[in-house]
Amino acid sequence: MRTTSRRALLAATTALASGGLLAACSSDSGPGSPSGSGSHGGHGKDAAPGDYVAPDDPEVAAAERRRRPGPVREVSLTAARARLDLGGGVSANSWAYDGELPGRELRITAGDTLALTLANHLPQATSLHWHGLALRNDMDGVPGLTQRPVRAGASHTYRFAVPHPGTYWFHPHAGVQQDRGLYAPLIVEDPKEPLAYDKEWVVVLDDWVDGVQGSTPDAVLAELSSGMGHGDAGAGGHGGMDHGEMDHGGMDHGGASPSGTPTGPARSGPPRMMMGATSKLLGGDAGDVAYPYYLVNGRTARDPHTFRARPGDRVRIRLVNAGGDTAFRVALGGHAMTVTHTDGFPVEHARTDALLLGMGERYDVLVTVGDGVFPLTAVAEGKRQAALAVLRTGGGAAPASDVRPRELSGKLLTAEKLRAAEPVRLAAGAPDRTVRLRLTGSMARYDWAINGRRYSPKQRYPVRAGERVRLSFVNDTTMWHPMHLHGHTFALASPSGARAGAAAGGGARKDTAIVLPGRRLDVDFDADNPGLWMLHCHNVYHAESGMMTVLGYRK
Repeated sequence: MRTTSRRALLAATTALASGGLLAACSSDSGPGSPSGSGSHGGHGKDAAPGDYVAPDDPEVAAAERRRRPGPVREVSLTAARARLDLGGGVSANSWAYDGELPGRELRITAGDTLALTLANHLPQATSLHWHGLALRNDMDGVPGLTQRPVRAGASHTYRFAVPHPGTYWFHPHAGVQQDRGLYAPLIVEDPKEPLAYDKEWVVVLDDWVDGVQGSTPDAVLAELSSGMGHGDAGAGGHGGMDHGEMDHGGMDHGGASPSGTPTGPARSGPPRMMMGATSKLLGGDAGDVAYPYYLVNGRTARDPHTFRARPGDRVRIRLVNAGGDTAFRVALGGHAMTVTHTDGFPVEHARTDALLLGMGERYDVLVTVGDGVFPLTAVAEGKRQAALAVLRTGGGAAPASDVRPRELSGKLLTAEKLRAAEPVRLAAGAPDRTVRLRLTGSMARYDWAINGRRYSPKQRYPVRAGERVRLSFVNDTTMWHPMHLHGHTFALASPSGARAGAAAGGGARKDTAIVLPGRRLDVDFDADNPGLWMLHCHNVYHAESGMMTVLGYRK
């Protein structure tokens, strides 16, 4: 397997420092049709130099002016080492924003301008990605693609209009840093909020390994990347897939990952590779990593976060899955939930007992709360453990840490069953372009990729401004993948049972969607935000081993 050396990493860093990388990125191309229209997939041909809109091109600035940036909200944030109290006698040395887990909630009103200055006190370069926001391309926070990395000891200001209300979050897009404590919720308030509720509860779910018995996410990635040998993968449903002499971009774990971020030691802490985790909901294999803890708002189930309300209150719960490798099945004991939004965008209201959230997904629900003490349980799907928070509206003992409310086995809604609310529904129309994206790789070789090619910032799948684009994901692996598109929201197909005459694309508007093993998922979006945009699996270990690529707007 070809690897990225420290010398190559230093060369890339030099290119960044000279100011040439972002411009150079715009002239490179990879998979895709040079014609700029129609269906395509595979490797394609290289386009002519300068054909792509770069993050610092005038088209990006023009798109920002059309958003009519409003009043400026200035914020300071520091990324640094921190000792974090996870509750129940558990603490961990990790990295965090301003020493908090999750980072402190950031609220802004849709239409305003955010000016956030990040001070990097970490031992590595970092960045901030604003997950789900359709923001200007040069603020998207992908080192080596849309910005230079924020080096250790430096600071960087992100300044952009915040266009859409909803539930979002932010985290680094540098190596596996997201699987430390570097994440925080971003709530964009609607100045014309249509929902009526008494209280709001932001619930951030996470799987935790950093600083436990010497483990780090970099060491976990190194362990996973050693694979399980070739051929039959054995327990857990991980099948082999031989790509021969394919150039994967690769990594050596004393050097750099495909994203260009230095990785940690080859191995530290106990083994964390998970075997035998299965879920029918996820189509088989549930995940790669055996996490020692699962958290709600930074707390273990032994000492859970408690939210207080009064009986009869209508509570808006904003759920965020900030995990690295875990889907969560979530239910609130003794209550049904009414789903109002997914990934920030409203849906036609639907009642459910439970929800399934892949990494990066968000759901908003409304609940009229009863009188008593109730568990909000987030089962690590297929992993036989759970995170817990407590809703308290009256007296009574707190639920046991291992409580499993019956609602977890009740009605479960998944995104494909939801329909977008009429104001945000994608207009009917056939796609001008279809981009076919085969999800490839295996646990045996840990060679996750898209169309058999591991990530390189030179890759491009071309689109043009004004097109209706269809992304056609075909999962050729034995694992599920939550696929995330930067800078846009896409529409799922109209749910089965939708009313007569419903157009394709009437499904929920999302930026992250689960693609089950052996299945195909088609999603549509309007190309209305020029630049270079990442498209990747939001399993941080799959992405960092290569399951990422770039959609590039052609000039």
